[in-house]
Amino acid sequence: MTGRFEGRVAFVTGGGTGIGLGCAKEVVAGGGRVVIAGRRAEVLEQAAAELGPQAAWVQCDVTADESVERAVATAVERFGALHLAVNSAGFGTIGSVLNSTAQEFAMVLDANLTGVFRCLRAEAKAMKQAGGGSIVNISSIAAVLTHRWMTAYCASKAGLNMLTACAADDLGEHGIRVNAVMPSLVPTELTAPIASAEAMTDEYKRRMPLARIGTVEEVSALVAFLLSDEARWITGQCIAVDGGHTLRQGPDLVPQYRQFYPEER
Repeated sequence: MTGRFEGRVAFVTGGGTGIGLGCAKEVVAGGGRVVIAGRRAEVLEQAAAELGPQAAWVQCDVTADESVERAVATAVERFGALHLAVNSAGFGTIGSVLNSTAQEFAMVLDANLTGVFRCLRAEAKAMKQAGGGSIVNISSIAAVLTHRWMTAYCASKAGLNMLTACAADDLGEHGIRVNAVMPSLVPTELTAPIASAEAMTDEYKRRMPLARIGTVEEVSALVAFLLSDEARWITGQCIAVDGGHTLRQGPDLVPQYRQFYPEER
């Protein structure tokens, strides 16, 4: 919607590709300015050029406090007071209780859960100075539905949903709203190994009333609504955008995973 973000500044982690980039496009289309953040300078530079003069980029590793704080400070220095944020950075792994390690489990949580906490904290401090704002976290249907052999990912996203609710409760007094969206399978760079395999996409579609794979644009449209003043009385919510997937069950991709991953380690 034209003008919905006029005069607003946004910070988007994981903003160089996929859902993060889709959200950055929504901000720019709405008249706002955006700083996209991630680890790969070349990808960010290309994405920022695509977004145009209302966009800039900064390198950021969400697993490092100093990196996150510096990135948010850079966004404020570049464009001014921060009003909006999308926390999209993260990754997934394959692993059950028996064929993954505690170190691997902790690595996923550090990026997907603690990493979002780092970002939330830095963003909220900046937004408090600005008089309020709106933050949207990118969660997953894996927060509420088990995905066999994706134990760490599911646990990280379940934690993210509770973090979203707690942050909304903590930050409401400062005029800061915090929500999350929970996509099912959407083709992105991260999900390419699944989204490009017919057997896997068929398994997802089998679990959905609206039996098709989603799009980045369908997810980013919901994020844009939650960021905007149209959602000014909505906070602490984790909303599925999933073709109805959460009405049923998580996918069972173990038959495919077994081809290249051991039962136990």
